[in-house]
Amino acid sequence: MQFITDLNEKEYRDFFNGCKDAHFLQSYSWGQASKKNRNQIPYYVGVKEKNKLIACALLLKKKTPLNMCYFYAPRGFVFDMNNKKLLSFFTENLKDFLKKENAIYLKVDPGIKYQTIDSNANKIEGKNNYKLFNELINLGYKHTGFYKLYEGNQPRYTIRIDLTKPIEEINKEMSKSFLKTVKKSYDYNILVRNSSDIKTFSALINLISQKNGFSSYSLDYYQNFYDEFIKNNEVKIFEAVINPKNIIKDLQEKANKIKNELNITTKRKQDLENMLKKYNKDLDLFSKFKENDNLVVCSLICAYTKFGCWTLYIGNDNIGMQINAVNRLYYEALLDAKKNGYMFYDLFGTVGDPHTNYKNLAGLHEFKRKFGGEYLEFIGEFDLINKKFWYKILPILLKIYRKLRR
Repeated sequence: MQFITDLNEKEYRDFFNGCKDAHFLQSYSWGQASKKNRNQIPYYVGVKEKNKLIACALLLKKKTPLNMCYFYAPRGFVFDMNNKKLLSFFTENLKDFLKKENAIYLKVDPGIKYQTIDSNANKIEGKNNYKLFNELINLGYKHTGFYKLYEGNQPRYTIRIDLTKPIEEINKEMSKSFLKTVKKSYDYNILVRNSSDIKTFSALINLISQKNGFSSYSLDYYQNFYDEFIKNNEVKIFEAVINPKNIIKDLQEKANKIKNELNITTKRKQDLENMLKKYNKDLDLFSKFKENDNLVVCSLICAYTKFGCWTLYIGNDNIGMQINAVNRLYYEALLDAKKNGYMFYDLFGTVGDPHTNYKNLAGLHEFKRKFGGEYLEFIGEFDLINKKFWYKILPILLKIYRKLRR
């Protein structure tokens, strides 16, 4: 076997596309986007046997002061890590690679299931990867802990839906209340379409970030990501669009019909009055946008490999939330992924503590649980350390460095 440190784009993509378990964060495109967005240098490494590629990985290099660096292999290596012989060979060559690069360490967080869990993230009977966990420790990797929230580079938990099941079975596993909101969204004649409009998406996600108190990425970040992934059709933007003029007209007609009915009958009076109240509330909402023919109220970005789909970023305004356009877009993206033959639909991260005191995280988890699917716990982060002394003090140095920069 031979360890290669400079795979070309074609051979990397060809091997990557043949791996059913490959993650979009391991893709050639993510390496190029990270180069632009995070100033990380991508290395595409692999192993060949008899001139045939049998393993690969994306390593992202980040320079540090004192002419050193560290590496990150997002979501692990692209091969069956349960292959002990290959994993051992790969690791030993990585150690040599780190020495040559004067690297402090390599971080790797395999997208591999750790154990089977219930809805409260408690271990239950089922498949696990304890043997692989122990093998990584034996090979010299240091596990950084079983964190429950978002302490690591990537979420250690996610919700994943098996798209090989019939849609009827997928719907059955979803929350009834979620499907009800999707059905209600049709009352507003929402048009769901594909788009390439990053500016509108960025504006919408900024609205959410300001409202919920989190920091969104810059317009350039999203644009760079989209530009790299669209080259090989690995990204889609779904937009929810409404026509306020038509909605107002429809609501006025419905409201007038209810008023006429109230004038000639006392039956169902309470129900009719509630309906009229709702129509008037909607009229107040849409009247602010009555001059708009087409208004984008929600925008969702999804990333793809050959076999999977991940929901990454979503932006919406208040209207988008109130008319259930957010739920509708997630559902439409799922239907699109199933229609196009993808094997799974991943909601890209949740918490490992469903009852956390962080209400925004608990709320996000509750929203994603409504999709059904499997609640997945990943194996966690491992560091392959090359310089023990600098590994210990690097966090302190980086903290000082970032403080000075600010």
